[in-house]
Amino acid sequence: MQSRMLFVAVMVAILAAGITAQEQQKAPLSPAGTATFTFADGKTITIDYSRPSMRTRKIFGGLVPYGQVWRTGANSATSLKTDVNLTIGGASVPAGSYTLYTIPEEKKWTLIINKQTGQWGTDYDEKQDLARVEMKLSKNASPTEQFTIGFDQTGATSAVLKLDWADTTAKVEVAEKK
Repeated sequence: MQSRMLFVAVMVAILAAGITAQEQQKAPLSPAGTATFTFADGKTITIDYSRPSMRTRKIFGGLVPYGQVWRTGANSATSLKTDVNLTIGGASVPAGSYTLYTIPEEKKWTLIINKQTGQWGTDYDEKQDLARVEMKLSKNASPTEQFTIGFDQTGATSAVLKLDWADTTAKVEVAEKK
């Protein structure tokens, strides 16, 4: 009886070790990223998102279909927190927390600023949209492997928000609203 129990215990340990090894071989979830911009007066914008990689996949018009709402990253929804009132692409955005989505298309993109927060990236509720603004597109000279969000300062109270992945960069103006 004891030898049978020992045999079962050894088999369970071997099975558990095999499962653990398989889990470790799976591709990791997209790593977290943060983009922060600080205005001259110390007020900040912070965007938290996940950074998927291309991994030889066709991204826009493939993995990310044209004309459909995209979570703008991977995993959990991309969040924007601002401690100052903003103007993003002409839209008024009060200080607070929001979720960012986009609608990529071949010739233009739309940035969606959504009032719902804390949800998984695919849990989008259009009724919660605060604003939709058009983004300007450009083609990258060489592909960007990992999705990246960043800011380029354009003045003491302004910047350009950039979404960069594959062969595409989408941009929109962001300004502190006084």
